[in-house]
Amino acid sequence: MTQSYAPGEILSMPAEAARRLLSADSGDGALLYLHLLRCGSLHGLNWHRERTDAALAALEKLGLAPAREKLEDRREPVSPVEAAAPAYPSEVITAALSEENSPFTLLADAVEQMLGKKLTVNDLRTLYTLCDHLAMAPEVILLVVGWCEEECRRKYGPGRKPFLAQIRKEAYTWVQHGIETAQQAEEHLRRLTKLRSAEGEILRILDLPQRPLVERERAYVSAWQDMGFDYDVLRIAYEKTVMQKGAMNWSYMNGILRRWHEKGLHTAAAIQAGDRDRAVQAGKNGTAAPVVPQKPEEERRAREDMERMRRLLAQMKEEE
Repeated sequence: MTQSYAPGEILSMPAEAARRLLSADSGDGALLYLHLLRCGSLHGLNWHRERTDAALAALEKLGLAPAREKLEDRREPVSPVEAAAPAYPSEVITAALSEENSPFTLLADAVEQMLGKKLTVNDLRTLYTLCDHLAMAPEVILLVVGWCEEECRRKYGPGRKPFLAQIRKEAYTWVQHGIETAQQAEEHLRRLTKLRSAEGEILRILDLPQRPLVERERAYVSAWQDMGFDYDVLRIAYEKTVMQKGAMNWSYMNGILRRWHEKGLHTAAAIQAGDRDRAVQAGKNGTAAPVVPQKPEEERRAREDMERMRRLLAQMKEEE
Protein backbone atom coordinates (compact mmCIF):
# COMPACT_ATOMS: atom_id res chain seq x y z
CA MET A 1 0.00 0.00 0.00
CA THR A 2 1.40 3.42 -0.97
CA GLN A 3 2.08 5.77 1.95
CA SER A 4 0.01 8.91 1.32
CA TYR A 5 0.90 10.89 4.44
CA ALA A 6 3.22 13.87 4.18
CA PRO A 7 6.77 13.20 5.40
CA GLY A 8 8.05 14.77 8.58
CA GLU A 9 7.22 14.68 12.28
CA ILE A 10 4.19 12.81 13.60
CA LEU A 11 1.46 14.86 15.29
CA SER A 12 -0.87 12.67 17.36
CA MET A 13 -4.14 13.32 19.18
CA PRO A 14 -6.36 11.35 21.59
CA ALA A 15 -8.95 9.14 19.92
CA GLU A 16 -11.72 10.82 21.95
CA ALA A 17 -10.67 14.23 20.60
CA ALA A 18 -10.83 12.89 17.03
CA ARG A 19 -14.31 11.46 17.70
CA ARG A 20 -15.60 14.80 19.05
CA LEU A 21 -14.14 16.76 16.12
CA LEU A 22 -15.70 14.40 13.57
CA SER A 23 -19.07 14.53 15.29
CA ALA A 24 -19.03 18.34 15.34
CA ASP A 25 -18.32 18.52 11.58
CA SER A 26 -16.32 21.74 12.03
CA GLY A 27 -13.45 22.04 9.59
CA ASP A 28 -12.00 25.20 11.15
CA GLY A 29 -12.39 23.70 14.61
CA ALA A 30 -10.33 20.67 13.55
CA LEU A 31 -7.69 22.88 11.93
CA LEU A 32 -7.44 25.07 15.02
CA TYR A 33 -7.15 21.99 17.23
CA LEU A 34 -4.23 20.73 15.10
CA HIS A 35 -2.59 24.16 15.31
CA LEU A 36 -2.91 24.16 19.11
CA LEU A 37 -1.46 20.66 19.28
CA ARG A 38 1.50 21.79 17.23
CA CYS A 39 2.19 25.23 18.70
CA GLY A 40 0.42 25.30 22.08
CA SER A 41 -0.96 28.80 21.49
CA LEU A 42 -2.58 31.08 18.90
CA HIS A 43 0.84 32.38 17.90
CA GLY A 44 1.47 31.96 14.18
CA LEU A 45 -2.21 31.51 13.26
CA ASN A 46 -2.84 33.95 10.41
CA TRP A 47 -6.66 33.98 10.60
CA HIS A 48 -8.91 37.01 10.96
CA ARG A 49 -10.55 37.55 14.33
CA GLU A 50 -14.03 36.35 13.36
CA ARG A 51 -12.75 33.06 11.96
CA THR A 52 -10.60 32.41 15.03
CA ASP A 53 -13.49 33.24 17.39
CA ALA A 54 -15.85 30.86 15.60
CA ALA A 55 -13.35 27.98 15.55
CA LEU A 56 -12.39 28.54 19.17
CA ALA A 57 -16.05 28.63 20.22
CA ALA A 58 -16.54 25.27 18.53
CA LEU A 59 -13.59 23.77 20.40
CA GLU A 60 -14.74 25.24 23.72
CA LYS A 61 -18.16 23.67 23.17
CA LEU A 62 -16.45 20.31 22.62
CA GLY A 63 -14.24 20.76 25.67
CA LEU A 64 -11.08 20.76 23.56
CA ALA A 65 -9.66 24.25 24.17
CA PRO A 66 -9.15 26.65 27.09
CA ALA A 67 -10.63 30.12 27.15
CA ARG A 68 -9.30 32.50 24.52
CA GLU A 69 -7.75 34.87 27.05
CA LYS A 70 -5.60 32.06 28.43
CA LEU A 71 -4.37 31.27 24.95
CA GLU A 72 -3.58 34.89 24.21
CA ASP A 73 -1.65 35.16 27.46
CA ARG A 74 0.64 32.50 26.05
CA ARG A 75 1.29 34.30 22.77
CA GLU A 76 4.96 35.10 22.23
CA PRO A 77 5.91 38.76 21.95
CA VAL A 78 6.27 39.94 18.36
CA SER A 79 9.06 42.34 17.46
CA PRO A 80 8.25 45.44 15.37
CA VAL A 81 10.19 43.95 12.44
CA GLU A 82 8.17 40.75 12.60
CA ALA A 83 4.90 42.64 12.99
CA ALA A 84 5.69 44.61 9.82
CA ALA A 85 6.24 41.45 7.73
CA PRO A 86 3.96 41.47 4.67
CA ALA A 87 1.48 38.66 4.04
CA TYR A 88 2.90 37.34 0.79
CA PRO A 89 0.20 35.88 -1.49
CA SER A 90 0.71 32.40 -2.94
CA GLU A 91 1.29 33.89 -6.38
CA VAL A 92 4.44 35.64 -5.18
CA ILE A 93 5.82 32.40 -3.75
CA THR A 94 4.96 30.49 -6.94
CA ALA A 95 6.66 33.13 -9.08
CA ALA A 96 9.80 33.01 -6.94
CA LEU A 97 9.96 29.22 -7.27
CA SER A 98 9.34 29.27 -11.01
CA GLU A 99 12.63 31.05 -11.69
CA GLU A 100 15.10 28.37 -12.72
CA ASN A 101 18.20 28.21 -10.50
CA SER A 102 16.99 31.24 -8.53
CA PRO A 103 18.57 31.70 -5.06
CA PHE A 104 15.19 31.13 -3.41
CA THR A 105 14.58 27.87 -5.29
CA LEU A 106 18.02 26.57 -4.35
CA LEU A 107 17.47 27.66 -0.74
CA ALA A 108 14.10 25.92 -0.54
CA ASP A 109 15.59 22.70 -1.92
CA ALA A 110 18.45 22.84 0.60
CA VAL A 111 16.09 23.44 3.54
CA GLU A 112 13.89 20.53 2.46
CA GLN A 113 16.93 18.26 2.45
CA MET A 114 18.04 19.47 5.88
CA LEU A 115 14.59 19.04 7.43
CA GLY A 116 13.79 15.83 5.54
CA LYS A 117 10.34 16.95 4.42
CA LYS A 118 8.48 18.74 1.65
CA LEU A 119 7.87 22.36 2.58
CA THR A 120 4.24 23.46 2.70
CA VAL A 121 2.98 26.73 1.22
CA ASN A 122 3.11 28.35 4.66
CA ASP A 123 6.65 27.01 5.17
CA LEU A 124 7.72 28.51 1.85
CA ARG A 125 6.03 31.78 2.75
CA THR A 126 8.00 31.88 6.01
CA LEU A 127 11.23 31.13 4.16
CA TYR A 128 10.48 33.84 1.60
CA THR A 129 9.86 36.30 4.45
CA LEU A 130 13.40 35.68 5.71
CA CYS A 131 14.80 36.28 2.22
CA ASP A 132 12.70 39.26 1.18
CA HIS A 133 11.50 41.05 4.32
CA LEU A 134 14.59 40.43 6.47
CA ALA A 135 16.96 40.46 3.47
CA MET A 136 18.94 37.59 4.97
CA ALA A 137 21.54 35.98 2.73
CA PRO A 138 20.75 32.34 1.82
CA GLU A 139 23.94 31.09 3.49
CA VAL A 140 22.98 32.84 6.72
CA ILE A 141 19.49 31.31 6.60
CA LEU A 142 21.04 27.85 6.18
CA LEU A 143 23.21 28.46 9.25
CA VAL A 144 20.06 29.42 11.19
CA VAL A 145 18.35 26.21 10.05
CA GLY A 146 21.40 24.15 11.00
CA TRP A 147 21.54 25.67 14.47
CA CYS A 148 17.81 25.11 15.06
CA GLU A 149 18.22 21.51 13.92
CA GLU A 150 21.04 20.93 16.42
CA GLU A 151 19.08 22.53 19.25
CA CYS A 152 15.98 20.46 18.46
CA ARG A 153 18.01 17.25 18.41
CA ARG A 154 19.76 18.17 21.68
CA LYS A 155 16.51 18.95 23.48
CA TYR A 156 14.25 16.22 22.11
CA GLY A 157 16.56 13.50 20.80
CA PRO A 158 17.60 12.15 17.39
CA GLY A 159 15.13 12.40 14.54
CA ARG A 160 13.39 15.52 15.77
CA LYS A 161 13.33 18.43 13.34
CA PRO A 162 12.43 22.09 13.97
CA PHE A 163 9.31 23.71 12.54
CA LEU A 164 9.63 26.72 10.27
CA ALA A 165 8.04 28.80 13.04
CA GLN A 166 11.02 28.00 15.28
CA ILE A 167 13.46 28.81 12.50
CA ARG A 168 11.67 32.11 11.85
CA LYS A 169 11.86 33.05 15.54
CA GLU A 170 15.60 32.30 15.67
CA ALA A 171 16.16 34.25 12.45
CA TYR A 172 14.48 37.36 13.88
CA THR A 173 16.71 37.04 16.94
CA TRP A 174 19.80 36.98 14.73
CA VAL A 175 18.60 40.08 12.89
CA GLN A 176 18.14 41.88 16.21
CA HIS A 177 21.79 41.04 16.98
CA GLY A 178 22.81 42.71 13.72
CA ILE A 179 23.93 39.51 11.99
CA GLU A 180 24.00 40.07 8.23
CA THR A 181 26.98 38.17 6.80
CA ALA A 182 28.10 34.55 6.93
CA GLN A 183 31.19 35.62 8.88
CA GLN A 184 29.06 37.33 11.52
CA ALA A 185 26.79 34.28 11.63
CA GLU A 186 29.72 31.93 12.20
CA GLU A 187 31.03 34.13 15.01
CA HIS A 188 27.56 34.17 16.56
CA LEU A 189 27.40 30.37 16.34
CA ARG A 190 30.76 30.07 18.12
CA ARG A 191 29.40 32.26 20.90
CA LEU A 192 26.18 30.22 21.13
CA THR A 193 28.18 26.99 21.23
CA LYS A 194 30.36 28.35 24.04
CA LEU A 195 27.25 29.39 25.95
CA ARG A 196 25.64 25.99 25.46
CA SER A 197 28.76 24.19 26.70
CA ALA A 198 28.70 26.31 29.87
CA GLU A 199 25.07 25.50 30.70
CA GLY A 200 25.90 22.37 32.69
CA GLU A 201 28.41 24.20 34.90
CA ILE A 202 26.01 27.13 35.40
CA LEU A 203 23.25 24.77 36.57
CA ARG A 204 25.67 23.06 38.96
CA ILE A 205 26.70 26.42 40.44
CA LEU A 206 23.05 27.39 40.90
CA ASP A 207 22.16 24.00 42.48
CA LEU A 208 19.68 23.29 39.68
CA PRO A 209 19.07 19.93 37.96
CA GLN A 210 20.80 19.34 34.64
CA ARG A 211 18.52 20.39 31.76
CA PRO A 212 18.58 22.73 28.75
CA LEU A 213 18.17 26.35 29.78
CA VAL A 214 14.99 28.07 28.65
CA GLU A 215 15.35 31.15 26.48
CA ARG A 216 15.00 33.68 29.32
CA GLU A 217 17.59 31.85 31.44
CA ARG A 218 19.98 31.66 28.49
CA ALA A 219 19.59 35.41 27.98
CA TYR A 220 20.61 36.05 31.60
CA VAL A 221 23.64 33.74 31.38
CA SER A 222 24.69 35.31 28.08
CA ALA A 223 24.53 38.78 29.63
CA TRP A 224 26.61 37.62 32.63
CA GLN A 225 29.26 36.24 30.31
CA ASP A 226 29.31 39.50 28.37
CA MET A 227 29.86 41.37 31.64
CA GLY A 228 32.95 39.22 32.28
CA PHE A 229 31.97 37.33 35.44
CA ASP A 230 33.62 34.02 36.27
CA TYR A 231 31.96 31.05 37.98
CA ASP A 232 33.16 32.03 41.48
CA VAL A 233 31.37 35.37 41.23
CA LEU A 234 28.19 33.69 40.00
CA ARG A 235 28.27 31.40 43.03
CA ILE A 236 28.63 34.37 45.40
CA ALA A 237 25.72 36.15 43.71
CA TYR A 238 23.65 32.96 43.89
CA GLU A 239 24.30 32.56 47.64
CA LYS A 240 23.32 36.17 48.28
CA THR A 241 20.14 35.59 46.25
CA VAL A 242 19.19 32.52 48.27
CA MET A 243 19.88 34.37 51.55
CA GLN A 244 17.46 37.12 50.53
CA LYS A 245 14.84 35.19 48.56
CA GLY A 246 15.04 31.72 50.08
CA ALA A 247 15.50 30.16 46.64
CA MET A 248 16.99 30.84 43.22
CA ASN A 249 15.56 33.98 41.63
CA TRP A 250 17.01 34.82 38.21
CA SER A 251 15.86 38.42 38.17
CA TYR A 252 17.18 39.20 41.67
CA MET A 253 20.53 37.55 40.96
CA ASN A 254 20.78 39.49 37.71
CA GLY A 255 20.24 42.71 39.68
CA ILE A 256 23.16 41.84 41.99
CA LEU A 257 25.47 41.13 39.08
CA ARG A 258 24.46 44.28 37.22
CA ARG A 259 25.28 46.42 40.26
CA TRP A 260 28.70 44.76 40.59
CA HIS A 261 29.31 45.29 36.88
CA GLU A 262 28.45 48.99 37.16
CA LYS A 263 30.97 49.28 40.02
CA GLY A 264 33.65 47.43 38.05
CA LEU A 265 33.67 44.43 40.42
CA HIS A 266 34.16 41.29 38.33
CA THR A 267 36.20 38.92 40.52
CA ALA A 268 35.57 37.27 43.87
CA ALA A 269 38.54 39.13 45.40
CA ALA A 270 37.27 42.51 44.21
CA ILE A 271 33.77 41.80 45.55
CA GLN A 272 35.09 40.67 48.95
CA ALA A 273 37.35 43.74 49.13
CA GLY A 274 34.36 45.91 48.32
CA ASP A 275 32.38 44.30 51.15
CA ARG A 276 35.26 44.97 53.59
CA ASP A 277 35.50 48.59 52.47
CA ARG A 278 31.79 49.08 53.09
CA ALA A 279 32.09 47.50 56.54
CA VAL A 280 34.98 49.84 57.47
CA GLN A 281 33.13 52.87 56.15
CA ALA A 282 30.03 51.86 58.09
CA GLY A 283 32.13 51.75 61.27
CA LYS A 284 33.54 55.22 60.62
CA ASN A 285 30.04 56.57 60.10
CA GLY A 286 28.93 55.20 63.46
CA THR A 287 26.89 52.44 61.90
CA ALA A 288 27.32 48.98 63.30
CA ALA A 289 29.23 46.73 60.94
CA PRO A 290 27.47 43.56 59.92
CA VAL A 291 27.98 40.70 62.34
CA VAL A 292 29.93 37.84 60.82
CA PRO A 293 28.56 34.48 62.01
CA GLN A 294 31.07 32.62 64.16
CA LYS A 295 32.04 29.02 63.72
CA PRO A 296 31.19 26.53 66.54
CA GLU A 297 34.81 26.40 67.76
CA GLU A 298 35.03 30.18 67.87
CA GLU A 299 31.74 30.32 69.79
CA ARG A 300 33.06 27.83 72.36
CA ARG A 301 36.24 29.83 72.96
CA ALA A 302 34.23 33.04 73.25
CA ARG A 303 31.98 31.48 75.93
CA GLU A 304 35.05 30.26 77.86
CA ASP A 305 36.63 33.71 77.71
CA MET A 306 33.43 35.31 79.02
CA GLU A 307 33.23 32.79 81.85
CA ARG A 308 36.86 33.48 82.89
CA MET A 309 36.10 37.19 82.80
CA ARG A 310 33.12 36.72 85.11
CA ARG A 311 35.18 34.68 87.59
CA LEU A 312 37.94 37.29 87.57
CA LEU A 313 35.44 40.10 88.26
CA ALA A 314 33.88 38.10 91.08
CA GLN A 315 37.31 37.46 92.63
CA MET A 316 38.23 41.14 92.43
CA LYS A 317 35.00 42.10 94.27
CA GLU A 318 35.71 39.59 97.02
CA GLU A 319 39.23 40.95 97.56
CA GLU A 320 37.83 44.45 97.93
